[in-house]
Amino acid sequence: MNKNLDFGDCDKLLRLAGLRITPQRQAITRVMMESLDHPDAEQVLARARERDASISQATAYRTLAVLAEKGLILTHTFDGGVTRFELANRPHHDHIVDIDSGEITEFVSAEIERLQRRIAEEHGYDIVAHRLELYCRKRA
Repeated sequence: MNKNLDFGDCDKLLRLAGLRITPQRQAITRVMMESLDHPDAEQVLARARERDASISQATAYRTLAVLAEKGLILTHTFDGGVTRFELANRPHHDHIVDIDSGEITEFVSAEIERLQRRIAEEHGYDIVAHRLELYCRKRA
């Protein structure tokens, strides 16, 4: 997925996914475009229903599945939990998962990125994609 791709608005995102534009799908994609967290499917559905109460669970799940299949949203299953979603065009970042609260914190570290590239190069590889998830507990 091109991280520099401008999805523009929810209609453009739906067209990129090859989906028919409906008010229900617009509400779902708008929720994804406005989310600053990593909502799961039930959270996306609840937020979308605040905009349009007629949205069915099937429509929400199918829309999310197609967006993920087309590479327009990323899926994360942190520590075997529920699948969470985020737009795929956001700048690269890694995640800290608080194992007690489930809170997810995004972070960027140039030092970690350099180290990963160096390790890959030392083993004769170029990194194509990667994810880093740190599972942590807050200090007392």
